[in-house]
Amino acid sequence: MSDPAVPSDSLPSHRLPGPRLRDLGERDLGWLAEQERVIFGPAAWSDGLIREDWRYGTSRYRGIEVDGDLAGYAIYGFEGDAFHLMNLAVAPEHRRAGLAKALMDDFLAEARTFGTPDAWLEVAVDNEAARGLYEAYGFQLVRVRRKYYQPGGIDALVMRRELGGYEPAVTLG
Repeated sequence: MSDPAVPSDSLPSHRLPGPRLRDLGERDLGWLAEQERVIFGPAAWSDGLIREDWRYGTSRYRGIEVDGDLAGYAIYGFEGDAFHLMNLAVAPEHRRAGLAKALMDDFLAEARTFGTPDAWLEVAVDNEAARGLYEAYGFQLVRVRRKYYQPGGIDALVMRRELGGYEPAVTLG
């Protein structure tokens, strides 16, 4: 039996093999910021933006571990009434192992728990791997946002996946 006075995250953990999803905590934000720089270069979210959004935002920060070490993450939540995947990334040394799919499954499961009618995301036009993943999950192109990703001025594809029927409470007529 564990001592309730000792935080559970300070107790030794038994590392199970294989990937494990979990919420990211403040202690994980430095790792996330470093991955942003490695993966997205000049377009990365800054350490300050990450910490500010995590602390005061309404997004959910999820990580995926492999053998107890973080290997990828997803950031998602509501932007107005739209359930939106803001960011999904897997460390280069952990790619092609199904981790992005596990993060996508987690994102879509969360969307369904809220009963949201659809899910949204943006992806850089030149990110073929991510585009392929999102298309495989049934996301469809809605429109192009010109020069969305800065400082490179790369266009973003706005994509949407319908999750279920939506019946408005009021009809316009």
